[in-house]
Amino acid sequence: MASARVTEAQVRDAATLIVLRQRAEGPAVLMGQRGAGAAFMPGKFVFPGGAVDPSDAAVPLAAPLPAPCAARLAEASGQPAAALAATAIRELWEETGQILGRPGPWAAPPPPDWAGFAATGHLPDPTGLRFIFRAVTPPGRTRRFDARFFLVDAARLASDPDDFTAASDELGALQWVQLDAARRFDLPFITQVVLGEVMARVDDPAPPATVPFFRNNDEAHLVARLGGQSPLGRD
Repeated sequence: MASARVTEAQVRDAATLIVLRQRAEGPAVLMGQRGAGAAFMPGKFVFPGGAVDPSDAAVPLAAPLPAPCAARLAEASGQPAAALAATAIRELWEETGQILGRPGPWAAPPPPDWAGFAATGHLPDPTGLRFIFRAVTPPGRTRRFDARFFLVDAARLASDPDDFTAASDELGALQWVQLDAARRFDLPFITQVVLGEVMARVDDPAPPATVPFFRNNDEAHLVARLGGQSPLGRD
């Protein structure tokens, strides 16, 4: 009997939120461990994040995303910048129980995926987000994502940064990981690369003028910078 044809996984739009916390012992980022049985990156320590849901484009934001970030997100993307920002905030809430929001009422009943967040009495607030990285999962993986990585200061959280009681069970071992110790954890390659960008921006609160983009298409593992610069190189 002929073997089943293997089809390439569809690339899904996604967003990841890196929360940076300044502590006496040094800067730290919020991370958790994916389950050993997870279909994507099992057992790896990652930042909170996931695929865009259709409802993310319709949720009300407390304020607009910073203009430089919105402009970078719009380059070669069919997904609205506001939807990507909303996804990052929703995934942070679902996976860690942390609230990046501003107190305020919802004018209409929230979509089911946002009901828990809305019940906290907050609107998602993207004003502190900095878009710092974009990467596409390489071909041949069981799941592929076009992920946008956002950075935000933990001071902007409306929740206790040490309280994870409202988190789902998608990520385990939730913790603040010191930047200088992060590479001791079992990290995906792309997470290691993104950590380099985070380290470069610890003392720079401004949105970056250009953003690295790992394309990982079938023709070349091309690295470009969103913001008008030419490609940096190839693998």
